[in-house]
Formats: sequence, C-alpha cells, structure tokens
Amino acid sequence: MRKFIILVLLLVATVMTLNGWFQYQTNKPLLVEEAVHYTLPAGQSAIATINDFEQKGWLPMSRRVARVWLKLVARDTHIRAGTYEIQPGSNLEAVFSLLASGQEVQYDITLIEGLTFDQWLQTLADSEWLDNDLTAEQLQPILDSWQPYAKQPVTSLEGLLLADTYHFTNGTKASEIVQRASDAMQAFLLKRWEQRLGGLPYNAPFEVLIMASIIEKETALEFERMHIAGVFVNRLERNMRLQTDPTVIYGLGDRFDGNLTRKHLREDTPYNTYVHKGLPPGPIAMIGKAAVEAALLPEVTEDLYFVAKGDGSHVFSATLQAHNQAVRQYQLKKEDK
Repeated sequence: MRKFIILVLLLVATVMTLNGWFQYQTNKPLLVEEAVHYTLPAGQSAIATINDFEQKGWLPMSRRVARVWLKLVARDTHIRAGTYEIQPGSNLEAVFSLLASGQEVQYDITLIEGLTFDQWLQTLADSEWLDNDLTAEQLQPILDSWQPYAKQPVTSLEGLLLADTYHFTNGTKASEIVQRASDAMQAFLLKRWEQRLGGLPYNAPFEVLIMASIIEKETALEFERMHIAGVFVNRLERNMRLQTDPTVIYGLGDRFDGNLTRKHLREDTPYNTYVHKGLPPGPIAMIGKAAVEAALLPEVTEDLYFVAKGDGSHVFSATLQAHNQAVRQYQLKKEDK
C-alpha cells in the first residue's frame, strides 16, 4: 500500500512538473521584436497558422508543443480571416484570442481638400492595403446618386466627396472608400442646405459645392473663407463675372504649366470665369467641411475684390479704385523685384 501511495505521489509530481514545464513553454512570448501585421487568409486552420508561425521563426517553443497546446489547452481556435497587429510580448493564448476576435488592424487614408479627384484616385491606387477596383462602371452609381441635387448634368465626382481621414481594414475595396466619402458629403451638405440662409444665389445643393471648391482653392486661411465667399456672392448678385484664377487653371487641365498668362484668361473654356458669368459647370477641387460652411454662411460685406498679399492672405476692397491700388502695392511691386 505504501509503495502504491509513493507511486501515486511520484506520478502526481511528474504530472505537475510536466504541466509547469508545459505552461512555461506556452507562456513564452512569440519571437517578434516589434508590432507586426499578420494576414490570416480565408480558410487557414489553426494548425496551419502554428506551422506558419514556425516558418516565420516566431514560435518560442517546438511546433509539437505548440500543437499539443492547440489541441488540449487553447480556449478558442475558431480564428477569422483578416489582418491583425501582433504586439511584442504576446503569447500563443493572447495571439489566438486576437485571431478569433476578428478585431483587425485599422488602416487609414487621408483625402486632402484642394486636390483634384484624379489626384485622389492616385492616392487610393497607391495604398497597399486597398483593393483598387475603381473603374468607370464602379463609379457611375455614385455619380448618379448626385443627380437629384443638381439642376445640370453631373458628369464628374470632382468636389462631391468629403475630404477627411477614412479608416478601413486590409483588402477593403477602394470603391467603398469613395462611396463612404460621397455619403458623408451628401449627409453633411443636405443638412446644411436645409439650414441655409435665405437669399443665397444657389439653385441647388450642387452649386454650393461649386462655390465651396472655388473658396477651397482661393485660400487656406480659415478666417478668410467666409469673407471670400461674401465677395463671390456679391459679384453673382451684381451679375459680375467671378474672375477667379483657379477656375481658369482647372479649365486648362494638363496644359497648365504653372504660368497663368493673359492669353489663358481670354481662352474660352467652360470653366473660365473671366469669360463666362455665373458659376462654372462643376466644382474645381475636392472640398472639406469648412469650405461648404463658408459657401452657405458668406460674410456680409460690400467687398467685390481681393488680391493676394504674397503671404497666403488677401487684401479686400469694395471699389475698383481701392483694388487697383492694392494690386499695385502687392502684385506689381512683387513683379518688379
């Protein structure tokens, strides 16, 4: 009997020792020195993931020990496809809990106001984490969704997507980002349209975006946006041409080489506001919320003109005489230097 008890005690001690050793092995952190992004393909099993970790040199124990842990100890092996961020110091249990949670790493892309839609398309195409599925067929439904908010045909997504930072997971389709940016702009614009002041010279929400895009290109200074909007509203109300250089540049397209000439100002493109009265046929840039706000809340002023001072700000004038004086002071003087 005594021998039996001793044998049982030895067996228990052996099991406890092995269990302690096993826990010590499986509690070791994976051999990653910094956070890594791991993409788990659809259909990959937990066993295949262990094998993949071994091939990458991440396992701190033998593959056999890891597989025994997976069979006998692991709480959740129902792992989900996706891309995850594995932190240094994470052991097998922590990593497999992460893979089973579906909490994928979030990437982001910033679409900047003032750029063109073509430049945004390139930004989307350059993202290694997006599936670049953008085609004319993919974009057409998004374009069509804007037609109810315009009095003229909407032929481009220029200015119709909200400049912002968008978060996504690996493999998200680029068209989904475009759709989200379009939905965000529609939601923001239509809410502000319902709250607009009376008497503004816009016949449809689409025209607000046209004005906002011009404001976006004319100034990067927040405190100037509503003032510039006020100038353009005053000119529209007086049936004056807007005469804004960014519209001319947009109409020139790839032909613009950085030097705007008097010949360009006389060239008859649909976007040349030196030639045509009223707003151009569509936005000329991508837009942020602040420019939309400015277009719908223009500053009440008598000013009809403004000229760049050369430091990013502008001088505003109510009369042509005062404007010409400002041009001589800030533009002609600069050309003489």
